[in-house]
Amino acid sequence: MINKIDEIGDDHVGSSAKTPLRADAFDISDAEKRKRIEASVRDILDTLGMDLEDDSIKGTPRRVAKAYVNEIFSGLNPANKPKLSTFDNNYKYGEMLVEKNITVYSTCEHHLLPIVGRAHVAYISDGNVIGLSKMNRIVDYYAKRPQVQERLTMQIVQALQKALGTDDVACVIDAKHLCVNSRGVRDIVSSTVTSEFGGKFKEKDTKREFLDYIKMDTDFKNIEA
Repeated sequence: MINKIDEIGDDHVGSSAKTPLRADAFDISDAEKRKRIEASVRDILDTLGMDLEDDSIKGTPRRVAKAYVNEIFSGLNPANKPKLSTFDNNYKYGEMLVEKNITVYSTCEHHLLPIVGRAHVAYISDGNVIGLSKMNRIVDYYAKRPQVQERLTMQIVQALQKALGTDDVACVIDAKHLCVNSRGVRDIVSSTVTSEFGGKFKEKDTKREFLDYIKMDTDFKNIEA
């Protein structure tokens, strides 16, 4: 059983498109979660032989607990899901809209190490449009939980499909996994690319157009304000 668990973790296998949460995940408050996590982190560091009276590390359990609940894993709590208000497409824009290079900071659920990369998201309006910043926020919301990249990609697409009322949504993520870069094979060069294409994006020409937009050079560093 232990070998099987290790094998699944190393191969980055995801179990489903839904984050594996228990039904009682929010029966206790965030304050209680921080208290319990602080005690657990303290026990881990103590087991590793760290001197928890040292000024540099004695505050680490509390800092980690706060970061886990309030920041790194805040996307587990549906109360933190951004409101995805949509608007009528009054200007009748009928082509795809692409939001490129959205920063992804997530955490591998197998080793609790960072996943860092970029997401590229697109949709074709079927009568509704959504604010650009909402696309960034939905990526960030689903990234802030223990994740596998395949699931993250699917969750972003599914959330936008539901909000926009169309299947015509796509997402590509290119990211580095520190569980690969810093442990195991310790390959610091490789990255992982995942994609999810819905509706019209499954068609060859539409998919090609989206991927071509992603490859466009959009370096605006030299543009004057």
